[in-house]
Amino acid sequence: MVTFLLVGIGLGALTALLLAPKSGRQMRRTLRRKYEDARDRMDDWGSQAGEYFEKGSKWANVAAEKVRPMTRGMRLD
Repeated sequence: MVTFLLVGIGLGALTALLLAPKSGRQMRRTLRRKYEDARDRMDDWGSQAGEYFEKGSKWANVAAEKVRPMTRGMRLD
């Protein structure tokens, strides 16, 4: 769902840039900057997601270790 939102925003921004009255050189420069900014932002989001995944995994492991002694001898049929 978020992917469609990001694609839509990107297409809208690209359309706005293409329809704006600028010279070819200015347009290419603007598109390059916008592309680099978007790529950097996506890299940041990717590394943030990795950090959150790592923290969640650590939390799950700690929780499992705390619960394990309470479940010894229990049957899970």
